[in-house]
Amino acid sequence: MKRLIALILVSAFGGAFISTTCVQLSTHRTVIAQDAAGTGAATSNTATVTDRELADFTPEERVNIAVYEQTNQSVVNITTTMVRGDAFFFGEVPSEGSGSGSVLDRQGHILTNYHVIEGAREADVRLFNGDSYSAKLVGQDPNNDIAVLKIDAPAKVLFPVMLGDSAGLRVGQKAYAIGNPFGLERTLTVGVISSLNRQLASPNQRTMKSIIQIDAALNRGNSGGPLMSSRGRLIGMNTAIASRVKENSGVGFAVPVNTIRRVVPQLLRHGRVIRPTIGITRDYASEEGLTIVSAAKGGPAEKAGLRGFRLIREERRLGGFVQVRTRVDPSYADTIVSIDGKRVKTTDDLQTIIESKKPGDTVSVAILRNGQKMNVPVVLTEDGE
Repeated sequence: MKRLIALILVSAFGGAFISTTCVQLSTHRTVIAQDAAGTGAATSNTATVTDRELADFTPEERVNIAVYEQTNQSVVNITTTMVRGDAFFFGEVPSEGSGSGSVLDRQGHILTNYHVIEGAREADVRLFNGDSYSAKLVGQDPNNDIAVLKIDAPAKVLFPVMLGDSAGLRVGQKAYAIGNPFGLERTLTVGVISSLNRQLASPNQRTMKSIIQIDAALNRGNSGGPLMSSRGRLIGMNTAIASRVKENSGVGFAVPVNTIRRVVPQLLRHGRVIRPTIGITRDYASEEGLTIVSAAKGGPAEKAGLRGFRLIREERRLGGFVQVRTRVDPSYADTIVSIDGKRVKTTDDLQTIIESKKPGDTVSVAILRNGQKMNVPVVLTEDGE
């Protein structure tokens, strides 16, 4: 029998709330910059050790201590409440879930995973000092498993996490995960980056790219918590584990901070990520590229003249009756070879290229039609229009 490895999102449940007004990106960035400069650096939930006491620790332990003392007050515990149907009582039964998050700014914005709050009716955020606040949903991006909440807490108890850069990460460098496994608040686990550029299925079954793989222990409740560098900078957000037993197995995954940097400003501004679409609704991978099966009526692809399968109506007379049948002609369809010079072999290739653009952009689509290669300009529109 083949052994199966389950990919598990490491919080219990998730949610939907009412959107709220967000701060502008410039304000958010200013707050982060101020904290990076040292105005309000977080301290440990234990007494800060003295220089003399530090002499008792190894250099590696000193780094561990410094990272924790600098960042632990930025970590929050998120508790969600949802209602599930009960087959026995024929009614609804409340249930709870939990996860982790990071303080983004002094306005009270909290970063977490989408799957932590997915389906929840209520969410409470507990800070380092034990104070709890009701949270509202600002925005969510299921494609990247990212959500932003907001709490009305005094600025003096909010210690924003400092954002790093995931572009320069290297396999083997130290990684520090802080979260609330099994409700044990602000737990630190230490490991290394095991691999980079992994792919992982998002909650809505899209493919998340550039995922960080780590061996730091993650368990249920760690979802949404920060992954930190040895300099105390956020390099990722812990999101999943791969395990046969649904607990830590030394294989964990995190969304890179550069994805967070790209997504969060849109969530703050719009409550969602505004993505472009090319209007191709169905396709399949072929030897030459990606063959179009169908295109959205009135969508960008159809307007540009791109073609999917053709339906052919045939009539056949049998005595006094006319038999009508419809057959599909796949030879009529265009096959996409590349977009803006980038090779397209799969649906994911197509989506990756399109989502790097903006609504209103024009892309050059290289296609094969009847064995001939040609380029077709397509003007992208906003997804959902």
